[in-house]
Amino acid sequence: MIFGGVVSFVVVLVVIFVMSVQNNHQRSEMTIKLLYTLLIGIFVAVFIGVGIAAFYPALKYPEAPTSMKYGFTEPEKDGEISAEYKAEMEKYDQEQKDFQIKSQTYNRNVSIVALVFSIVIVVISLTLFKKIYLIADGLLLGGVLTLLYSVIRGFGSDDNMFRFIVVSVGLIISLFLGYVKFITPMEKKK
Repeated sequence: MIFGGVVSFVVVLVVIFVMSVQNNHQRSEMTIKLLYTLLIGIFVAVFIGVGIAAFYPALKYPEAPTSMKYGFTEPEKDGEISAEYKAEMEKYDQEQKDFQIKSQTYNRNVSIVALVFSIVIVVISLTLFKKIYLIADGLLLGGVLTLLYSVIRGFGSDDNMFRFIVVSVGLIISLFLGYVKFITPMEKKK
């Protein structure tokens, strides 16, 4: 749902930007450049996400007992739950609790890795590729999307202090990017 909203917002921005250009040749060239920048940004973020998943696989959710899977509804005999069924349920409940704890740790770790990669991508885009605007902007967008992915995964850690740190780093990077990308070039023109 959030992804659909973001895509819609980006499409509206692209349409507004393209329509602001008067010349048809310039409009088509700007459209291609903008789409290329978006493509690079999306592929960078997907590359990082898929890379994390490939080298640090997600946890598997515990499998429910057979009696729960197939709707076995007669665990009671003479008004009491059978010991076997009760043991299966307790074991499954414990596996779910263990999964929750491990999942929070996993989300925290993925968030940290994505955060580090987003910072590296942003630094690369602002230093190594700063003369190649098209690639630099695509990398920058990819870094920002990876940062957003890191923040989202950080919310799955169930640790308020960690969430605060991740959001703070995201805010600092966003402010820094805004300054370097938009304010500094205007100061140089003066």
